[in-house]
Amino acid sequence: MLAVGFMAYTAVSHQGAIEMFWFHVWRSVKLSIFMPYSITAQIDLLCHKVVDGLCGREPPRRGDYSSTWSLEEWLELLNSLTALFSLAVGSNSSDEEVLAGLSGVGSSHAEAVLSVIRARREEIRRALLDRTNSISSATLQDFDWQLKLALSSDKISSLHTPLLSLSLDVRENRALRSVTMEMNREELNTLISSLEAANKVVLQLK
Repeated sequence: MLAVGFMAYTAVSHQGAIEMFWFHVWRSVKLSIFMPYSITAQIDLLCHKVVDGLCGREPPRRGDYSSTWSLEEWLELLNSLTALFSLAVGSNSSDEEVLAGLSGVGSSHAEAVLSVIRARREEIRRALLDRTNSISSATLQDFDWQLKLALSSDKISSLHTPLLSLSLDVRENRALRSVTMEMNREELNTLISSLEAANKVVLQLK
């Protein structure tokens, strides 16, 4: 794929997402005596609905939780949960790593979140892959390269700078087009580093 999307699932760290999530969970614990289900069951239901939204289906409805969280808190909670599931699956975290990240809360609540990740891991992984693929429909069909030596320019009489001429045949929406670029050593190294990093992300999601 020519344009590889680096999946920045969220701007917050994994730990930051966890801390934000549990801040809102413990708020709901205080109010749980007014609710017909146990807090663990509420967490399980809410987490599954968040995963539904992440996978393109109906997300949890704000109206069902309006008595528990304000609109601002609700949006923060959804973002935190989405980040938590995306990061756990996107980074291929083990059960032990997930539980370690949730070590500051009750084991039953941590297990509730982990059970959702276990049950929906492949579904979340496919959704993340689909999001990455949708960033660009262009695919690389073929490529060719030539190494050149620039001897001079209109400003400098002597250069002796090696340049790589890279030609890409890209197919997008059934049309084939050619993309040509020239890069010096530094630009080539940057391109290689970016492609290696992108490849690691793709391998983690397979």
